[in-house]
Amino acid sequence: MKEAKNRIVWSKREIDLSDPWQRRWWISQVLTHGRAEDIAALDWDEIRRLLPDLNLPPLIRRLWEGYFRDEDTATAE
Repeated sequence: MKEAKNRIVWSKREIDLSDPWQRRWWISQVLTHGRAEDIAALDWDEIRRLLPDLNLPPLIRRLWEGYFRDEDTATAE
């Protein structure tokens, strides 16, 4: 269980990150409402893998898709 930061989650005190649904939901909440330090604490490979399945606002989704696309381009060069 992870204690939910109230700036990210208002409805729960704890999140069970071993539950796949709650984990995806938590990542979506952090990407949408988290601070830089909250986002930095996430697993970037997991974000990349789960991105197509995350429920994100369109602007946030485009930001992350662009980030990983640019990262892939930079790595290929």
